[in-house]
Amino acid sequence: MSDVASAERRQGPDRPVRVLLVDDDPMVCSGLRMILSRGSGGRVEVVASVPDGDQAVEAVQRHRPDVVLMDVRMQRMDGLTATSLVRALPDPPEVIVLTTFDSVDEPFRAAVAGASGFLLKTESPDDLVQHVLAVAAGEGAVSKRTARQFMQHLHDSSTAPERLSAQRALARLTAREGAVAALVAEGLSNAEIAERLFVSPSTVKAQLSSIQDKLGVDNRVMVAVLVTRAE
Repeated sequence: MSDVASAERRQGPDRPVRVLLVDDDPMVCSGLRMILSRGSGGRVEVVASVPDGDQAVEAVQRHRPDVVLMDVRMQRMDGLTATSLVRALPDPPEVIVLTTFDSVDEPFRAAVAGASGFLLKTESPDDLVQHVLAVAAGEGAVSKRTARQFMQHLHDSSTAPERLSAQRALARLTAREGAVAALVAEGLSNAEIAERLFVSPSTVKAQLSSIQDKLGVDNRVMVAVLVTRAE
């Protein structure tokens, strides 16, 4: 099931987005809890926090969050391994990987692990809240600075076989789906894509779900990866 369909099925219209924090720094967890609880106007609820990746699966099963904010570097199990395990669960939550490290490799590894977003811990409180809400609604979240570096790195490092494979995958899309995929790679939200293409946001969601199914990927970050590699 695509991340769009899964998110829409889990998220009811009248309840806050349920968030699980996975981070080994108590001060970071405290700060994230305050930002999300107070800064969202009741739209986000932090349901629990755990200090290491090896506790993430049990916490997800116990608390049933909509979104997990996952640290990368932890003592016993790193966040990317934990993300893979969480996303392998039935009806898994979306995962946003959080880090202080501005690395061009981690966004790709996070996307492969199944994360719907990759953000730096230096994001502004308002941006963090909006990214959580966007991911819960079936969109992605990538730091704008990291997105630019990430896509440039992918473009420069893609091999000829990777480029050909991506081109063949994208050839499965209709012309309109190809246009949506290209705008996803530019980092546009569903609302921005809808405005650009003169369609409704619900139409963009449906097209993105079809795109992900045709490409065999679980999130919009991997759609962006394929578009960038095909160039």
